[in-house]
Amino acid sequence: MDEKTRIFIVEDEKRIARFLQMELEHEGFVTATESNGRRAYERILQENYDLVLLDLMLPEMDGLTICQNVRKLSDIPIIMLTAKDDLEDKVQGLDIGANDYMTKPFAIEELLARIRAVLRAHKPAEPAADGEVLVTRDLVMYPERYEVKVKGEPVELTKKEYQLLEYLLRNKRTVLSRDQILSTVWGYDYIGDTNVVDVYIRYLRSKIDERFGEKYIHTMRGVGYVIKD
Repeated sequence: MDEKTRIFIVEDEKRIARFLQMELEHEGFVTATESNGRRAYERILQENYDLVLLDLMLPEMDGLTICQNVRKLSDIPIIMLTAKDDLEDKVQGLDIGANDYMTKPFAIEELLARIRAVLRAHKPAEPAADGEVLVTRDLVMYPERYEVKVKGEPVELTKKEYQLLEYLLRNKRTVLSRDQILSTVWGYDYIGDTNVVDVYIRYLRSKIDERFGEKYIHTMRGVGYVIKD
């Protein structure tokens, strides 16, 4: 197998993750691991992998939810791994877009055969010039394409709304003061009403938070604004 084939192992049991990593690297694959479901979802969209081995039971975001959300934006091959031997779980996983499904414990030889079969069957699309991708939950921004999607649906933003959202996303989990936002998005030489930040935050919330019924932009009273996972 081409040593450049990259496999992302999403597994919260360290012993299993390490075992898979060692076996796959022995076969010539390049691997990466992640134990947290929400971080795994973001990394699948942001990083370049050829196949995902996805555990079902994960902290913060379960494997079925990850698979369902990824399928809105990517056709990357996904093989689900789980300790559950429940037909309903298997059917649900395949219905929402998993390419294959294996129940633990399994023989590594069978897993390797399944990986090769899925990779052979997968015909990757021509690489799009998407460049960088900024993600928080179901909100995805493609800066080079000047495009924003929430839950797979496009969101139309003005230039300033887009710049404000991009600044918040690039500083995700960091509370930004109104002065920081004003100087970065509007420029140090901006002369006008400082309440413009609050006005544009309302615009963004109307187009994103309120439209999709989920809170992305949070107010830290007396401090500023932050986007949280």
